[in-house]
Amino acid sequence: MNAQPLAAPANADSHVYDVLVVGGGINGAGIARDLAGRGWKVLLAERDDFAAHTSSSSTKLIHGGLRYLEYYEFSLVRKALQEREVLLKSAPHIMWPLRFVMPHDPAMRPAWMIRAGLFLYDHLARREVLPGSNGVNLRTSPVGKPLKPHYTRGFVYSDGWVDDARLVLLNALDAQEKGAELLTRSPVTAVQREADGWQATISTPQGERRVRARALVNAAGPWAESFLREVARPARGEALATKSLRLVKGSHIIVKRCFEHDHAYIFQNPDKRIIFAIPYEQDYTLIGTTDVELPPEALAGLSKAQIDAQEVDYLCEQASRYFAKPVSRDDVVWSYAGVRPLLDDASGDPSAVTRDYLLESNTQGAPLLSVWGGKITTFRKLAEDAADLVGQMLGDKREPWTEKAYLPGGDLQTWIGSPRRPDTDFERLVTAVRQRHIWLPESLVRRLCRAYGARVGRVLGGASSLSELGAEVAPGLYEIELRYLQREEWARSAEDVLWRRSKLGLHYSEAQRAAVADWFQSHPQPAD
Repeated sequence: MNAQPLAAPANADSHVYDVLVVGGGINGAGIARDLAGRGWKVLLAERDDFAAHTSSSSTKLIHGGLRYLEYYEFSLVRKALQEREVLLKSAPHIMWPLRFVMPHDPAMRPAWMIRAGLFLYDHLARREVLPGSNGVNLRTSPVGKPLKPHYTRGFVYSDGWVDDARLVLLNALDAQEKGAELLTRSPVTAVQREADGWQATISTPQGERRVRARALVNAAGPWAESFLREVARPARGEALATKSLRLVKGSHIIVKRCFEHDHAYIFQNPDKRIIFAIPYEQDYTLIGTTDVELPPEALAGLSKAQIDAQEVDYLCEQASRYFAKPVSRDDVVWSYAGVRPLLDDASGDPSAVTRDYLLESNTQGAPLLSVWGGKITTFRKLAEDAADLVGQMLGDKREPWTEKAYLPGGDLQTWIGSPRRPDTDFERLVTAVRQRHIWLPESLVRRLCRAYGARVGRVLGGASSLSELGAEVAPGLYEIELRYLQREEWARSAEDVLWRRSKLGLHYSEAQRAAVADWFQSHPQPAD
């Protein structure tokens, strides 16, 4: 490409951008962050809230994908394994190491095969924080106690856990702080490709807005294909959508805590799939996921994916094959579902469809980059590759920067000094915050540290007593935090706060959730 870099003077037209990113899930937010950090003028438009769909509906794991080894996805697994510790170090408040227990069922896979897979898993990428795998005697180990007695042998290995919705928020915050403009509740209703740029129409809460961008990034997730077919208009009649997505619904159930220890379980099922049972929100166990293929037309008018009765029964049945105390539909206290946009690779089994991503660049006119597929663990690498391609298409290569960078709140040094290990560093943060704010209840300190990391002081402001936090709108949720979320994290409703920026909704009664909704109704929302 011979295009010249776009200068960005201080008085540049506020409606002209280098890059328009469509989609506020993990890939869109990650790409906007990377591009903004390289100095490009970026606009991101999301039709709903950040992480409103797929990116808040994952199994919440930072993992290499042990089961993908069976499908010979060695490149994907290696890439994901390399990213685990990069991510853990970047935001130790929302991500941490987690040990997984795999009970051995000889009818599923022989022990030698599992040992070989775990050996590969341990050695495909360098590990500094996460310990390697080992065998475990389930008859004597505490991790065997919740299981049926005929499971006597197992294996333990390492991966990581992440608050997926907050991961998206942190990327959005970092993008904004590096100069990007981000719009929520603002669907892109039309884009017109021209020889030297894109004209876009965005429907914002303040009214219709028309902007121009030199390049367009399509990171619309499950809607990436339909966005190109139905919203984007090519310059000369060429087809913009050249790939197909397979839409696979993954659903999860939340039940009361099934075990007391801090390990998670990975269960092998007779259908050759796996499910996880993960400690969740102190009092619960998260069980998932399913793989249910959806027809493309299922997205039309879809505001929120929903679990169905068959999926609930499937998850209960598979978990009950292992747990001594069966899991039933009556145990389910909450559930969620998301649609995974998987690149169609002609696999017959939805579980076998690749979780890798493809970045497709199109320069038949103004630059277009479409993001196909992907998984949350590899979002940073995907964003880095995407920013490289955007720079290539714009004829302006700029250096990557995110591999060693902290996400907002992840640099704990102002509280604890030099970092040591991500997991122990977080506990040092909790101790430091408690010492500085001895008037705060310990449970509230821990929750705030988990959510905001080193930014906990920004949430608390200059408060020096509980009374200075404002009204307690719901247990442990004070006005000062709601105003922070409204002011700095794009929160516009109780759902935004209770189910994405936190999981407090899981702990609250219907009346307490309604109190948060009433607060938003009675307090004016700041303009975006």
